[in-house]
Amino acid sequence: MPENRLIIYIGKDSSDPLFYDLQGTQFKVKFFNDLFLAYSDSLSIAYFQKELPYAFVIKENNNQEEVFKFIDSLKKCPPLAHIPAIVYSPEGSKNNLALAKKKGADDYYSGSFNLQDMLDRIEFLNIIKKKGGSKPLKKEEYPDLRISTAKRVFDILVSFTALLIFSPVLLLIAIAIRLESPGPIFYISKRVGTGYRIFDFYKFRSMRPDADKLVKEMMHLNQYKTASGSAFVKFENDPRITRLGQFIRKTSLDEIPQLFNVLRGDMSIVGNRPLPLYEAEQITKDLWSKRFLAPAGITGLWQVTKRGKKEMSVEERIDLDMAYADNCTIWDDLKIVALTFPALLQKESV
Repeated sequence: MPENRLIIYIGKDSSDPLFYDLQGTQFKVKFFNDLFLAYSDSLSIAYFQKELPYAFVIKENNNQEEVFKFIDSLKKCPPLAHIPAIVYSPEGSKNNLALAKKKGADDYYSGSFNLQDMLDRIEFLNIIKKKGGSKPLKKEEYPDLRISTAKRVFDILVSFTALLIFSPVLLLIAIAIRLESPGPIFYISKRVGTGYRIFDFYKFRSMRPDADKLVKEMMHLNQYKTASGSAFVKFENDPRITRLGQFIRKTSLDEIPQLFNVLRGDMSIVGNRPLPLYEAEQITKDLWSKRFLAPAGITGLWQVTKRGKKEMSVEERIDLDMAYADNCTIWDDLKIVALTFPALLQKESV
């Protein structure tokens, strides 16, 4: 996370809890009251000549239109158009997210939330907007996908039951990992899921503790490598994998801890795979971004059709992700779950 970057906090009172919490981070935070919004039409780069903000965090008070007017003025000022604008409402609800994004906000937070999630989101937005991914998805082009009650009930029942059944297996794998090599039992990484939301993703550790540090020097082994680079990274015969890791990956036992992600609501049983930040930041085309409208999942259309197949291109994988986003129903999920079991034992070492 960049240090000493400037966050502009716009609210009614400098005693706002969120403003106070932001001051306790590595960011510099400056406060402006609602008068700043009143002059948003005359907003210009001159005000920020000394230092461009890293993000705007705007508290939504009684006048939504004033907030949206300010955001619109940001988008019309080229030097500021790429800077993330986050709307926060203590009393709001998640139903306001679609409206805020339609009006140009990059994200919307309401009620209580994890501050680190917001900071991670700001960092990610800075990455994709500077790479040309600032144009938001239009609701009329890609309708918002909400997880149905039936799907959420299905996720909770399946994940809770599976965790009970697999609890002895979880304990045995945890002990085996600790005995085989030093390092943590679980691999926890930041992943990008539905709507570019960043969350902590859990797996059993199947690699050396320094595996992430070796990615750059191993890119020549990338299964998805193309002349222009790749949005995905997958290594064939990955030398970082431990002996136990090879077994739990081939049997997909390393995925079991993601059932906790499902219980928490980060993921669903069925959906598009949540991506590491370095992969997600490259999927910034409006068309490809549609894959992020679908729930993030443990298994999905890609896994049951072309998992591990070397001939699959990046475009084919994203096409499958977008096809699921277009046709996401509980009945499709049940079909994918039924097809998942034969796909669990993969032959390829990827």
